[in-house]
This record gives sequence, C-alpha cells and structure tokens, in this order.
Amino acid sequence: MSRKIDAHMHVWKMTRGDYDWLTPDLSGIYRDFGIDDAWGDAAKAGVSGVILVQAAATTAETDYMLSIAANDNRVAGVVGWVDFEALSASENVARLAENSHIVGLRPMIADLPDPDWILRQDLKPAIEAMEAGGLVLDGHAHPDLVPVMSKLADRYPRLQIVLNHGGKPPIESRQLDTWREEIADLARRNNVACKISGLLTEAGAYTDDETIGSVVCHLGACFGPDRLLWGSDWPVLTLVSSYESWMAQSERLFERYFSGHQDGIWGGNAERIYFGRRGV
Repeated sequence: MSRKIDAHMHVWKMTRGDYDWLTPDLSGIYRDFGIDDAWGDAAKAGVSGVILVQAAATTAETDYMLSIAANDNRVAGVVGWVDFEALSASENVARLAENSHIVGLRPMIADLPDPDWILRQDLKPAIEAMEAGGLVLDGHAHPDLVPVMSKLADRYPRLQIVLNHGGKPPIESRQLDTWREEIADLARRNNVACKISGLLTEAGAYTDDETIGSVVCHLGACFGPDRLLWGSDWPVLTLVSSYESWMAQSERLFERYFSGHQDGIWGGNAERIYFGRRGV
C-alpha cells in the first residue's frame, strides 16, 4: 500500500493577519491551528504526509507554509498562492516552482465576483508558467465554477487541475442534478482530478453514509479511482465533524464503492499527480 496522504490541510496563525475570510463568527476555528493539533488522529489513521493548502490570498502566507515545510517532514507538499494579475506573475510562478516543496497553486477564484476571472487572457502567462513548472492548479471550489474548470481544462490541456471538495455539491438543499451533470462533463477532461474532501461542511444534517455515499459514488463513476484524492479539509472540518470520524466514514465508503482500488485515493494518486510532475 502506498503511503496515506491528506491532500487538503490548512494551518494558520491568527497574528499573521491576512485570513480575511476568517472572522469571529466562525468561533470554532477562529484560533491558531498547526499540524500537531490534528496529528494524533491523522497518525492513528495511518496518515504519513499532508499537503498544506493556502488559506490567504498573499505571498506571505505561502512563505509561511514553506517555512513549515522546510522544517517538518510531515509536509509532503504545499499548494500556495501567487498574484496572477501582477506584471511579473509568470516570473514569480517560475521562481516559486524552483522550490521543491511547492506542488501547486490555488487562486481563490470562488471569492471573486467574476466567475470567469481565471479565463482572462492577461492571466495566460502565469498559467503557462505553471504548466512549464509542473505545478498543479487547485480549483477553489464553488458549484458555479465547475463549468469554468471545464473551459480552463480545454484551454490548457497540459495544465493539471485538481478540483477541490468535489466541487462543493449542494448536499444540504438536495438539489444535486446540475452538479451531477457538470461534474460528469468536467470529468471527461483527462487533465482534471478531484478531491474527496469538504463534503460534510456542505451537508447540513445530511451527513449519513447513504447521502455522502451517493456523492462519493457519483465522483467515482465520473473520475474513476485513479483521479480521486482524499483530503480532510482540516481544520474547517472541525466545524461539523472530527478528523477521526471523517476518516472512518471515508474508509467505509471507499470499501463500498472502490474495493480493491483504495490505495490510489488514499495517497498513490496524490503522489503521481502532485509529486510525479515535479520529480520530488
């Protein structure tokens, strides 16, 4: 079995001051979080490495995560952030790609008013620099952005895209038909993979195995087990569940829907998709 990798974890230190979305009303996560806070449950479940994903649209936060990665071998890789609108964007991407800890970038497109922002022509140099540097684009998730990811994948067929959080299916509203259709269309692009993560925060009261399982089953039918990755979305996960509980539920569902093919989802796919392109 390949090593287990948590493909979506956040860390933050409140005094850094650039987590604009993290406000006091999110009282459960409005405090510092480090890898140690999750590691007891993660290690118990067999996780040996994590991919840290940006939570602030600043280069300073990327530098913060890279400083952690340089001193903690539990960090398998970092998905950072670059200002794609900067005149020096392509040079900045290329320079960042020289750091062996960087495996991808995540522009926070779900927080922008224009859903087609990532398709702008002036961003092309930055995206082409990602292609050249072997960096993955993590698709900041929102249901309206799933078809945008399809357009992006068509425009840049050499760009590896990893859709975060299953595209945030509207599980709580039970209005999943459009999501199902758009996910199926997106998955036809071979340069797109998908994280099974962040589902419980979209589910409201519908966190049972049958409901979450129907979403996981659809993702599996569309992407296949070779293009799915598991992530905790910790510590956002703690608003609705625990690391241990989400891991246990994932194990049950993977056994049900992907029996005999779980190794890739638990870590092998992350190794190939994030690290294989980088030679790290």
